[in-house]
Amino acid sequence: MGTGKEYPGMEPLLKDGLLVVLGSGESGVGAALLGKQKGYEVFVSDKGQIAEKYKEVLIQAGIPWEEGTHTIGRVLQATLCVKSPGIPDTAPLVVALTQRGIPVISEIEFASWFSNATLVAITGSNGKTTTAMLTHHLLVEGGLKAGLAGNIGNSFARMVAEDPHPCYVLEVSSFQLDGIRRFRPHIGVITNITPDHLDRYGNQMELYTRSKLRLAENMQQTDHLVYDRDCPVLSEHISPEGMQPQVWPFSLEEQGTKGAWLDQDMIYIQTDNTEMQMSTDSLALEGRHNIKNTMAAATVARLLGIRKESIRQSVANFQGAPHRLEKVLKIHHVQYINDSKATNVNATYYALESMTAPTVWIVGGVDKGNDYSALMPLVREKVKAIICLGVDNTRILEAFGRAVDLVVETVAMSEAVKVAYKIAERGDTVLLSPACASFDLFKNYEDRGDQFKEAVKAL
Repeated sequence: MGTGKEYPGMEPLLKDGLLVVLGSGESGVGAALLGKQKGYEVFVSDKGQIAEKYKEVLIQAGIPWEEGTHTIGRVLQATLCVKSPGIPDTAPLVVALTQRGIPVISEIEFASWFSNATLVAITGSNGKTTTAMLTHHLLVEGGLKAGLAGNIGNSFARMVAEDPHPCYVLEVSSFQLDGIRRFRPHIGVITNITPDHLDRYGNQMELYTRSKLRLAENMQQTDHLVYDRDCPVLSEHISPEGMQPQVWPFSLEEQGTKGAWLDQDMIYIQTDNTEMQMSTDSLALEGRHNIKNTMAAATVARLLGIRKESIRQSVANFQGAPHRLEKVLKIHHVQYINDSKATNVNATYYALESMTAPTVWIVGGVDKGNDYSALMPLVREKVKAIICLGVDNTRILEAFGRAVDLVVETVAMSEAVKVAYKIAERGDTVLLSPACASFDLFKNYEDRGDQFKEAVKAL
């Protein structure tokens, strides 16, 4: 049974009995391992198939599981349920658990009960992976023993169980935040909020926004919230007067007196009466959006006492996230760039904005209700040809069919890359930046990006 001693005030949720974990991905298996370690009776239930690597982990740990079904009677015996972020709150089994008064929480919530570590939690519609990786890099290079978890690598729960650290940098999604109760980061970062996953939120931007802002709902006056002041949604909802934590804005548009801002090609970071400066020319990451990611990460590092010179050195030698504006190869003076992680319009906006050469743009996939109009000025300015890669390209054709001279439809990555190779000329860039989810033709965005890289290398 769980004692709750590690997290004062959570005892009402930590009753004796059964911990049911719905979903057997990284977060589910991590929660199961932590639950077992803390003395719970644990049962893992997955309506789909459990990956072999996770079956082996569960078997080794002596944790019972089922796949291909949910045994309703068994699941409803739970006294506590941790569910996968991919399972919506509206799923019938989740509704049934909630109606019976059984707490249904996310894995980050559960893990936080058993850790007294300093938590840096990073969310946002775009940039959160790069910002989390860069923040972790700055902290580790600066001498902190920090773990990186959440949507990156191991789950938070698994790290708490198997590899505890005094500090964690967590990339967290809106789906994970939907399942929190007491989760409280010492430092929270919101990179931006733009339309994404609206199908999960009844196509209501306000509900999605509220979900993201839950990052700060348990934060206190000794905590810190770092956010993009240039983001209209965040500037509307966050103000120093209306928030419990101390707020630290970053901005490319406005100079400030605290947080981070840009003045010509110099970044200024002001925290706790100390100021540091660094040139944008020294950053390893390219693009205006990555100046913002660097501002956010450096602000966190300064709040945690990392030395200025260490930060400057670390931002200069950082290697970016895979599948995010990843330079693959240059063939016949044509640069091929993998931005498969751009699964929404805003992410693709940043990618197109950073292009400095005529661009052959590979786009398409599962449309999540995208509004492509924001991309039109960039497409007219920078894109010489569009290659559609998806089962249904109707909305892309409607949006851009008249904006460029050449639009080609394809249904396989190898085909799309071969077409791009024929179209591209010396000095051009071929950019995979889909603005859509990947599930029509690929397992996930990583699979899509890997296939792109393989197809480029096969040219």
